[in-house]
Amino acid sequence: MRASRARPGASGGERPEHISGAERIVAGAEVPGIAADLTRRALGHPKGLPDSIHISVEALDEACLLRIPALPARALPCPDAATGLRLAAGLLREAGVPRPEAVIDFLLNAPPLRGAMLVDADTLERLEPDRERGVRATRMDMAEGAAHPPSPDGKHHYREAAVLAAKVCAAPHMVAELCISDDPDYVTGYVAGPGLGYVRIQRLKAAGSPRGGRVFLYRGPREAVEDTVAFLERRPVLVEAVPPPPPFTERPQSTGRPDSLAFVEEELAELKGAGLYRHVDVWESPPGPHVRQAGRELLELASGDYLGLAADPRVTAAAAEALAAFGAGTGGSRLTTGTLPLHGRLEAELAAFAGSEAALVFSSGYAANVGLLPALCGKDDVIFSDALNHASIIDGCRLSGARVVVYPHKDMAALDSLAQVHQGRRRVVVSDAVFSMDGDVADLPGLMEVAARHGLITVLDEAHALGVIGRTGRGIREHFGLTGRGPDIFTGSLSKALGADGGYVRGPARLMEWLRHKARGFVFSTALSAAPVGAALAALDILGAEPERVARLQANAAFFRARLREHGVEAPGETAIVPLLAGDERVAVAAAEHLRAAGIHISAIRYPTVARGAARLRAALRADHERDDLARAAVGAATALTRARTAIPPQSPETRRHC
Repeated sequence: MRASRARPGASGGERPEHISGAERIVAGAEVPGIAADLTRRALGHPKGLPDSIHISVEALDEACLLRIPALPARALPCPDAATGLRLAAGLLREAGVPRPEAVIDFLLNAPPLRGAMLVDADTLERLEPDRERGVRATRMDMAEGAAHPPSPDGKHHYREAAVLAAKVCAAPHMVAELCISDDPDYVTGYVAGPGLGYVRIQRLKAAGSPRGGRVFLYRGPREAVEDTVAFLERRPVLVEAVPPPPPFTERPQSTGRPDSLAFVEEELAELKGAGLYRHVDVWESPPGPHVRQAGRELLELASGDYLGLAADPRVTAAAAEALAAFGAGTGGSRLTTGTLPLHGRLEAELAAFAGSEAALVFSSGYAANVGLLPALCGKDDVIFSDALNHASIIDGCRLSGARVVVYPHKDMAALDSLAQVHQGRRRVVVSDAVFSMDGDVADLPGLMEVAARHGLITVLDEAHALGVIGRTGRGIREHFGLTGRGPDIFTGSLSKALGADGGYVRGPARLMEWLRHKARGFVFSTALSAAPVGAALAALDILGAEPERVARLQANAAFFRARLREHGVEAPGETAIVPLLAGDERVAVAAAEHLRAAGIHISAIRYPTVARGAARLRAALRADHERDDLARAAVGAATALTRARTAIPPQSPETRRHC
């Protein structure tokens, strides 16, 4: 059914103005009753009385009906249209649309259409064949199931929107849909996307406003637009299991109590609008150079499994053997019932491999840092910390209660000056060995010289160094060829190059004995279970026996940087971590989405992981990457960054401050 009336056109004459439309897929016997209901609805529409009502009936072969599942539905409350539009922008950005605010402006300022605009998600170019009519999503209905009550005007707003959104998101190359109803009395709208589901937003316009419409956002080749339009307009679809309308409040408001969590939605909306919202992806395969996510294969350049050991059959077999021998959990802390023979063996072999007297295994690399630093230091002590240290070091410093003095990144002259000024009972200097966001290596010779001059205890976090730098992967001392005194203490992770799980501290045996009593993360945490310990032992054996893995990793990193530079992309650093600087958080997110659409996964890193305005793509190389894949990724990264920077206007400093 389509209802319309004549209105004066811009160039004289009259043009039809769309008032109402609806369709159903029903058994033949139901047609008369449905036709009467649709006619009553058209005659009572808030937009006014139509001049004409057209009802057409078409026979469909039931065998050609495509049945698809409904999208998961949720609802976001908001007090006004301005807040609702900010929520919509955040959802569109989450779906991978780089300029959501421009999409919203585009819709609100477009002339009325019978259908929807089909728009390129990146360039905002309109793609529909007939711009006067738009693209109509038709031939669809809800499959048999629970009925959803209509609104007072007789329109099943929620049901019809949920069905339409499901069909749109099932169309090829569809990124998202934005709908703001053009009914003057209906202010609720929605954003939908294959990864978002169907998200109702309580208010997207002021009551009485006739402005509204739909935008279908497309990302794909131009030659495939015709297939997308054909699916939307001609493929018959039944949507199954449409859920009931989700409420706009999670908590009943009749209690009279204020909503103590009301801040959550507002702050999430701000994160989404600023490109800072984190979406949790589910990975459907083991770590490797190629992985599977959401049913598609991606070239993986974001994992810390640098040597490809996480899925090595020898490592997984050792984990399974340990699991069978000792069970899934340890049942207690290391000082009660949790210590296994495997723990002592791993600590001894790790210390021997890396050149320390002893080691102590923790549940994670994070736990190692937040366990060590508060044990070493208290309120009468001083910690000198590199400005780009990992969050686990920063948190360990804060938890210690010591005076924390941050020195400029790798600036040994500044560290020397600060060490002359800041005195304390114990003084510690702590630094990453390889900095996890920039991929550069600490100035260990310079740091050791300053530490020796001022009597500082030295702590190096080698999470991204062990197995990665040095000729045989033994880390930063081997990298610099240091044979004399090295750092006093190392912390590290078993979950990066060793492909397992857990963390450690290594250093003098007397210090490890002391930490068993002083490190709260060791004393009060359940011990690391047997499977990751067995895996780490096997991985350490492989690393010792196959140093060529380290050589391949280092060669792949050099190759990737060279290909990036050929395509005009700055590629700083010297390790397996390659930062591709974007600056604007929105550019980084958009570039990562462009890459994902091309089948390449590189993470978008932004605040608070890095400083505001220092967002980047962070590639992480593997020993088992193929050169052809790395060359393709370099071209893809260069293209994605260029497209994202072109599509997203620069953000003013004032805007950035308020994000």
